[in-house]
Amino acid sequence: MPKLLLALLLLALAGCGPVQPPSARVLEGEAIDVVATIGMISDAVEQVGGDRVAVEGLMGPGIDPHLYKASEGDLRRLERADVIFYNGLHLEAKMADVLERIGERRATSAVTDAIPRNRLQSPPAFAGQYDPHVWFDVGLWMLAVEQIRDTLSELDPGSAALYRRNAAAYLVELERLDAYVREQASLIPERRRVIITAHDAFNYFGEAYGFEVRGLQGISTAAEAGAGDVQGLARFIAERRIPAIFVESSVSPRTIQAVREAVQARGFDVEIGGSLFSDAMGDPGTPEGTYVGMVRHNIDTIVEGLRG
Repeated sequence: MPKLLLALLLLALAGCGPVQPPSARVLEGEAIDVVATIGMISDAVEQVGGDRVAVEGLMGPGIDPHLYKASEGDLRRLERADVIFYNGLHLEAKMADVLERIGERRATSAVTDAIPRNRLQSPPAFAGQYDPHVWFDVGLWMLAVEQIRDTLSELDPGSAALYRRNAAAYLVELERLDAYVREQASLIPERRRVIITAHDAFNYFGEAYGFEVRGLQGISTAAEAGAGDVQGLARFIAERRIPAIFVESSVSPRTIQAVREAVQARGFDVEIGGSLFSDAMGDPGTPEGTYVGMVRHNIDTIVEGLRG
């Protein structure tokens, strides 16, 4: 959407009158209207907020947040919201102007603000910016849950005790999830703990759970992979005899298929180990449509593919 058109639309929406503040609707028993950018955040807000929130997600299954542009309908949703939760760290890069302008009139919260910067990764190839894929380290994502709890409590202090109870219960579940991932990862021989996917989304996962990570594209899927990148990765796979590589649910499988063909041309047959959820979760109503289910699916798929 051109910036001039965006500015005009935002100006028009701002003139439609003020939205009733959350505190007023709380007294009337109405839920707080929440908009979240990605599914992992939507799920966390629902877990913490319970019946006190009505959550609308912008980016559903299979949507790549790196490339997502806000539609006119999204702008109207954002303007109606009491609070907007987003990841930050440039994940929603093409929505940056929208979030900045909306933030002048609506409560916004970047869930990664709660994470100490010394715990974030800043790969040299990412132009001095932080890697935004923090949800792959369950321990870091627990800090994001705490940020959601605190933001909701500030907006709706009368329900703060509810948010604390819900968050505490969810954090216990996430502690169990973290332990499960570590237990499953230990089943893979150390020399085979190498995750190869379409883009560099799994670096936090690798650091937390002991995997070497290689992505064909960079941190953002906006980066293009060339023939040299494909051949370099194929050489690495063939030399290390990596048993499986993985496609991602929100990224075209075309480039990973090209890597596999390049490996086969070198005399080694690497398998496609399955599809991992990276920047988006699964369909609503399925186990993979929740953060916990998504993480469990990923580690189970990785273990099955790399154990050989």
